[in-house]
Amino acid sequence: MTPHQHLRILLERRVPGYSLEADFYHAQSILDIELKAVFEREWVLAGSSSEIPESGDYLTTMIGQTGIIVVHTEDGTLRAFQNSCRHRGSVICLESKGHANKLVCPYHQWTYALDGELLHAAEMPKNFDRDQYSLIAVNIELMAGMIYVCLANDPPDFSGFRREVEPYIAPHQPARCKVAFETSEIENANWKLVVENNRECYHCAGSHPELTYSLTAFAMPDDPRADTFFSELMPRKAKDWDKLGLPHVAVPGGQEFRCIRLPFINDALSMTLDGSLACRKLLGDFEDPDLGSVRMFRVPNNWNHFSSDYVLHATVNPISPDKTLLTTKWLVHEDAVEGWDYDVEHLTAVWKATNRQDATLAQNNHKGTRAAGYRTGPYAESEFMLVDFTNWYAAKMASYLTQQETSQIHLTSVSS
Repeated sequence: MTPHQHLRILLERRVPGYSLEADFYHAQSILDIELKAVFEREWVLAGSSSEIPESGDYLTTMIGQTGIIVVHTEDGTLRAFQNSCRHRGSVICLESKGHANKLVCPYHQWTYALDGELLHAAEMPKNFDRDQYSLIAVNIELMAGMIYVCLANDPPDFSGFRREVEPYIAPHQPARCKVAFETSEIENANWKLVVENNRECYHCAGSHPELTYSLTAFAMPDDPRADTFFSELMPRKAKDWDKLGLPHVAVPGGQEFRCIRLPFINDALSMTLDGSLACRKLLGDFEDPDLGSVRMFRVPNNWNHFSSDYVLHATVNPISPDKTLLTTKWLVHEDAVEGWDYDVEHLTAVWKATNRQDATLAQNNHKGTRAAGYRTGPYAESEFMLVDFTNWYAAKMASYLTQQETSQIHLTSVSS
């Protein structure tokens, strides 16, 4: 049985509203297909424009096994390229961030302009055409300072996502922020389990005491599980946000993305251990610190929180079926002064604790799905975002298989 045939069988017997079968989490052949069907075809978050403010600044990231360079060019635009030299494929930029007037491969010093043009390649034959060996460009979109990239030749439409989400995050002005702290951690779990864990708060009360001091577990204003306190708080805060011109109603993102503004609880102003502001200098032009937070998620790899005082970006990238790289960035106002406006430990304590707790939860979940007796289980009503995610995932994988099968039929027909 081929990997495609195996995946087709798994998809055909999948029950919507239930967790996935074990092979979805553990089979290398499934991950190999996911990298092509999902990660190489979707828009993924690469970083923030505030990380590369000057010409020559660059950042790097990974999409599956493909390295990406995002560089601030001399004409002020941002460009993205595969981080692979056109000579013999060596990685060019070795650091996560840096500055360079030109991009020089450390192996044989092939040299590229910031726009990807090959400038220098020593000892090549006389008929060598430099114009044919520019860096391979990657699609890039900039939304309120957030950098999204896509490897596909024909990337999905970005305009609907921008239209619905940008009004929510633009007031926080991520482009006028700076990274105050950043972590990269390997979680011993399949990337889908890492995402699924983030997409539900069914586990929050029993696992995240730091997070749940400020963050409500209710994901919708009209959540039928909501207590009286939240039911009265939500409309009151909605009126305040309306006066400030801040959108808050859940966007119609379908299964691809989600964005909503929700209030904090316990009179908290920020996601900190005691609910106090993490940064005294508020983002953008805000004067009112009591704005709750915009929660924004986009498949396949990123979730984000935008409060009055800081932004949190989290991205996942699969390393193997049982290892996932989680990168978390905390951004504050570009003019905020460490030690005066913010303390790094105070800023990061809640999400550092939450990430540690989630890593353990996802690891245990991953281990448990290896059990001989593991069977798929039903999602709870509060896990509706897991239903959306797994439905979206299954549809993407099925679509890819159909395209591959159609291409194979066409090739067979032509060759015969």
